Amino acid sequence: MSSHFDDRIVADFLRRSYFAVDGLWFVKAEENYSFGDALRLDESVWRIMPKIQSRRARELLGIDGGSLEGLIRCFELKLVSEGYCYEINRSSDQEAEIVISTCPWYSILVKAGREHLAAQIADVICSNEFKVWADEFSKDLTSVITERLCDGCSRCVVRFECKRAQD
Repeated sequence: MSSHFDDRIVADFLRRSYFAVDGLWFVKAEENYSFGDALRLDESVWRIMPKIQSRRARELLGIDGGSLEGLIRCFELKLVSEGYCYEINRSSDQEAEIVISTCPWYSILVKAGREHLAAQIADVICSNEFKVWADEFSKDLTSVITERLCDGCSRCVVRFECKRAQD
């Protein structure tokens, strides 16, 4: 493989392509069918994509087991890779909160003049995505979204919790 390009340029190119193809197929599905049909298709994709992402993150980071710590470490790779602005707060070994001040997906919807659809999309996509990530690490992990940018909040807040103490 040729290394004529800086890794940051390659990563930016791939990130932009990733966002573009996601939006493009959605708009084309919406044009040919309906918004509801496109959202149902998107939901089926985003029930699988987090499985692929979480498994690949575990492999890349060498994380075994199903701990909250492992989930947060792997999920952070996703956040960094996609260009989120965020912070992680740990209140205990059993709970972590991710506070997102900038979501690239929401920013894209705003830029495209489709902000009015953001909450409807997030109801389906975000809640499923966080749940699938948690489930991939342990059935004892749960996710709860307590604030969302698309609801007019200044941030998104996602809390991951362990339902029972881990051994």
